Amino acid sequence: MALSRGRPPADHGVVVTSVIVAPTGAATTDALAALADPIRLAIVGVLADGERCVCELRERVPVAANLLSYHLRVLRDAGLLQATRRGRFLDYRLDGDRFATLWAQLAAAGVPMPGQVVPRVRAGPSCQEP
Repeated sequence: MALSRGRPPADHGVVVTSVIVAPTGAATTDALAALADPIRLAIVGVLADGERCVCELRERVPVAANLLSYHLRVLRDAGLLQATRRGRFLDYRLDGDRFATLWAQLAAAGVPMPGQVVPRVRAGPSCQEP
């Protein structure tokens, strides 16, 4: 069935339910976009053990120094990291409050959380061919 622009599709039945998803905000999508990179996920994994200096991160995340700096900035701009200057060194740590807020927003949107069972059965009635 082809849909034409500007005209509603022909009525092939009754809509029983509809789901309206509230916008999650730019901060949530920025955080998810920041996490959607394998290097940044590796950085978060290393920092999950606690605060680390950039030199320690370079040892644990095998990327060039300029790339590591870029990925740290993306995570910091998304609000997922906090940095503390110690002389000429920077120490990074995860922002636990920001991660808690992110998980709460995802859970409120209905995203299954770790440990939560995801149903493998149909949630609604099957569509019928016209």
